[in-house]
Amino acid sequence: MNSKLFAQAMIKVISGVILVGLLLFLPAGSFSYWNGWLFMAVLFVPMITAGFVMMKKSPELLQKRLNAKEEQSEQKTVIALSGLMFLGAFIVAGLNFRFGWIILPKWVVYVSTAVFLLGYILYAEVLRENAYLSRTVEVQENQKVIDTGLYGVVRHPMYMSTFLLFLSMPLVLGSVISFVIMLVYIPIIAKRIRNEEQVLEEGLEGYSDYKKKVKYKVIPLIW
Repeated sequence: MNSKLFAQAMIKVISGVILVGLLLFLPAGSFSYWNGWLFMAVLFVPMITAGFVMMKKSPELLQKRLNAKEEQSEQKTVIALSGLMFLGAFIVAGLNFRFGWIILPKWVVYVSTAVFLLGYILYAEVLRENAYLSRTVEVQENQKVIDTGLYGVVRHPMYMSTFLLFLSMPLVLGSVISFVIMLVYIPIIAKRIRNEEQVLEEGLEGYSDYKKKVKYKVIPLIW
């Protein structure tokens, strides 16, 4: 095992746990915010598990995803807007618990948790199918068009999985208001996809033909 890569991954995870914990439990004003603990469990346990699998089977992919930095100014704007969206959704979810604005039934929370985990499973499958998967918009050396598996259903299965993850997340946290905030993800990701497809059409051989073959971007039969 690469000790440097392991340390880098653990620092990222620990930093994420601390940040998400602060954003949820400080506004909630209590550690009894059970939705917050549930969310952190379903978020970080699969993340850590996937990290260990990637470290063993594909350390290059893990390294690439840990160190990825967006270069395009348009995508930097998308990332900044996404950060504000998450910030608002987490804080409002904590405040919703503290002040009891809108209390969701537990069955909604549990169903949303199942959807969240489904999104994680799809994300793991995308990682398995596409070794070129990157957190940044780019065309990599020797990259080829992937058109099988989930990529034969929609052109951006990674965004299909994040769509499920991000829209179920606020309901796991028990906040309808946070769900409304997270709807901002739809125009944000639409903007990212437009730019990404432009980059891929210009730099990846065969991508234009792939677009004609696979009609839908994110949601089969809808989008």
